[in-house]
Amino acid sequence: MLLGVKPYMDEDYYVAFNVGGQDVGLDPHGHSQGMTGPVGYWHVGDIKKSLKLLLTAGAQAQQEVKDVGGGKLIASVKDADGNVIGLIQLP
Repeated sequence: MLLGVKPYMDEDYYVAFNVGGQDVGLDPHGHSQGMTGPVGYWHVGDIKKSLKLLLTAGAQAQQEVKDVGGGKLIASVKDADGNVIGLIQLP
């Protein structure tokens, strides 16, 4: 349990909690994808367009657009300072 809340998704590849309206996802294989700490995910209306804008601005692709279930899409980039920025598009 995270902060007294049971996960609403508990799979080998991902565990997700909703704590006070905030989704918190844990990826047990995050290090193999270059994640070295928490990643904040920004909600966007068009993930492919947002990803392209970040890459054009000089970010490096960390994780290409990926459907993580139910049409929820995620992607991430690394900025010039090495910070990972996550993007999420809800169905």
